Amino acid sequence: MRDIMIALLIGAAVFGLSLIGFSTQHALLLGSVAFLVALWTNEALPLGAVSLLPILLFPSLGILDTTAVTQNYSKSIIFLFLGGFMMAIAIEKINLHKYFSAKLLSLFPQSARGIIYALASTAALLSGILNNTTITLMLMPIALFLSSNIKFKIRFLLATAYGASLGGILTPIGTAPNLILLGFLEEKGIEVLSFGEWMGFMAPVVGLMLLVVPYILSLGVAHECVKEVSNEIPTLNSEQKRLYGILIALSVVLVTNTATKQLFGFALDEKLLLLGFGLLMFVPTIGFLTWEDTRNLPYEIIFLFGAGFSIAAAFSQTGLASDIANKLSFIADMPLFWMLLFVAFFVSFSTEVTSNTALTSIAIPIFYEFAKDMGSDGVVMLLVATAAASYAFMLPIATPPNAIVMSSRVIPIKTMAQIGFKLNLIGIVIVSLVAYTLWRVMI
Repeated sequence: MRDIMIALLIGAAVFGLSLIGFSTQHALLLGSVAFLVALWTNEALPLGAVSLLPILLFPSLGILDTTAVTQNYSKSIIFLFLGGFMMAIAIEKINLHKYFSAKLLSLFPQSARGIIYALASTAALLSGILNNTTITLMLMPIALFLSSNIKFKIRFLLATAYGASLGGILTPIGTAPNLILLGFLEEKGIEVLSFGEWMGFMAPVVGLMLLVVPYILSLGVAHECVKEVSNEIPTLNSEQKRLYGILIALSVVLVTNTATKQLFGFALDEKLLLLGFGLLMFVPTIGFLTWEDTRNLPYEIIFLFGAGFSIAAAFSQTGLASDIANKLSFIADMPLFWMLLFVAFFVSFSTEVTSNTALTSIAIPIFYEFAKDMGSDGVVMLLVATAAASYAFMLPIATPPNAIVMSSRVIPIKTMAQIGFKLNLIGIVIVSLVAYTLWRVMI
């Protein structure tokens, strides 16, 4: 009860302070979000229970009605995750992750630091091609298997999630916020970066972060040997070969689908593809799951996404997003570097309490109000905001990879918050410096 009371006090304090500059409704929303974040952080209630609280809080406080809140818990994007979770359960059930881990680790030293770099680099590179959500789902069973030591498990899972977020910005297709920005620029008649140009902009950021983030994660365990890891690569049995083939087929379909969209402007819905492959896991003689296996689905994470979408909807529908834009007008008078640093800081920490996709949808229009009169520097600022939306490492709700590894039930939220806070600050500085020194020359 002590932690619940602390969360209530934090929510009440934020509400009281917000009344100074916001309407009562907006202050209630900000206080509610602070209350939810406090509960997610101190784990006073189970993650799933906290994630259902917006259904009670928002209607009770006059922020959104019940229908407007509950519909966020069944958004179509949730079914992409559901299909991915089914694939991940199948991989773990037949131990295919043991084969993948052996192949992966044969390329890196078997120290804890070597494995952390291996997982982060693999996740980052693959996330530039495929959706970072999908990559995290595929690599999580491997990260879980590598050691029985809980300290190592936590670092390996975080390396997987953070690596996927780091690499997600590498290409326009790596994560949803990238596409949101490109679509917005096109709608406003601003020249859109080509695929190669985008990679040229983002590669320095991704490269620097891949050097720094795994190093930070490995502090304290760097030279410890992970004794459970074996050099021997197991032989695949018939079941594992069948699932391996299905995974290859899924990868080919996803890559082809992305290429088709880029070349011809047509593509199948990725949510349907992933859910379809997930349901394939239940088909006799093809799949590997029974309905009993769905007990292992992390329903609390699905509720977590619903909470994130509800918060984003509340910010938009109550007009709080527009109000914030007006109050941020002072940034127009800042020197450019400090403006970029502020934008990165604002977006990175704001993303912690809602999905990065939803936050980008709100933040890009807000900062466009300043960017439209800044010429090429304005485009740089929007790129900073987009990259920073993926570089939020503190809370499960911040990015899909964070939420997915939290579904392992291995990582304490407090641990993710402590490590993630440091990485947020590092990411903010790196993105801002690269933008100010390189992107302005390149654009």
